[in-house]
Amino acid sequence: MNPDLTRGMAKATELTRSGKLAEATALIQSLLGHGTADVAPPGAGAGDLIDGDFTRLDSASTAPPKPAAKKARPVGTPLAETLRKIRAGGMPARGPLADPLPLPAGAQFLSLSYSGPQGSRDYRLYIPAKRPKGPMPLIVMLHGCTQTPEDFAIGTGMNALAEDHGCLIAYPAQPSGANAQKCWNWFRPEDQGRDRGEPALIAGLTREIQTAYPADPARTYIAGLSAGGAAAVQVAAAYPDIFAAVGVHSGLPGGGARDIPSAFAAMRNGTSSTPHPVVVPTIVFHGSADSTVNPRNGAETMAQALHAMPGLRRTTRQGTAPGGRRYRVTAHTHAEGPTLAEHWEIDGAGHAWAGGHPKGSFTDPKGPAASAQMLRFFLQHSRG
Repeated sequence: MNPDLTRGMAKATELTRSGKLAEATALIQSLLGHGTADVAPPGAGAGDLIDGDFTRLDSASTAPPKPAAKKARPVGTPLAETLRKIRAGGMPARGPLADPLPLPAGAQFLSLSYSGPQGSRDYRLYIPAKRPKGPMPLIVMLHGCTQTPEDFAIGTGMNALAEDHGCLIAYPAQPSGANAQKCWNWFRPEDQGRDRGEPALIAGLTREIQTAYPADPARTYIAGLSAGGAAAVQVAAAYPDIFAAVGVHSGLPGGGARDIPSAFAAMRNGTSSTPHPVVVPTIVFHGSADSTVNPRNGAETMAQALHAMPGLRRTTRQGTAPGGRRYRVTAHTHAEGPTLAEHWEIDGAGHAWAGGHPKGSFTDPKGPAASAQMLRFFLQHSRG
């Protein structure tokens, strides 16, 4: 991004936040006429999300594609209206809500709430029917934009895996009051780092679960999709004393944006990041055809984690999921211990949870089972 463009977009953001929408609109329109392809996602300016052109890929669909037709992007929203929604913290809602799935006999899917110095959040907590003796692993799952905990639970299928492995699964809910489209605010400085904003809130919520339920403090993990994935990276790096590993699906590296213009730029082109100063075991999934969050962000998330883990042995393998998607896995393993980092690159996949349940939003049932692979990776690691 050139210096003039950077200064212009920063000024537009300042005007938007101060309520001067007409001036901001004029400035952005002027900038867009002078080579701003590195600021906004493809086709941006009317109805794009800070996090959100998700794709539902349902293998059960029987309708053949129309070769001559190309789906048009929405173009009817005035730029001023877009700016108003950005100022409110989000963008147009997309994605259906899912119906709840029945619970196994003896399982619980509790509706709870946490309050702390940084605010409050509702959350769902899944407690499996098959409960092992002793503390259970805990996985905190951060949904993507427009999603709900219930929808995310269905799409990822994590509750079913919790039954198989005896885990607790927590799903914090981002309310529209915090972000108009329920996105975790990964791009705001006040929501990045330890003891501030949303990372501190999620850490407090996790500690409360560890205290009130039979959760194992040494086997507590965090994962997320898109905005939730970017937030999960930041939370795990800020609180290595709580989280033993992190899973990132279609997300971005921690600290990859500091405001709205840099968020658009990061999503479109990828971003650089500050290396983690501490070891954070990390597993990353990203589709090669993701047009919402550039796949370069997956590679950069890996690089960010690997900085604190030099000297690992690198191996690469390829495979094909039962649904037909090919993938490549690059693993980084300690000579005398577990795999500390994995990067799953999925051929032809878009911005959707790989191997997800078709009844959930933003899922790709054709891909490898990201949830099962995340849980396998997590359970290799414990704190202390």
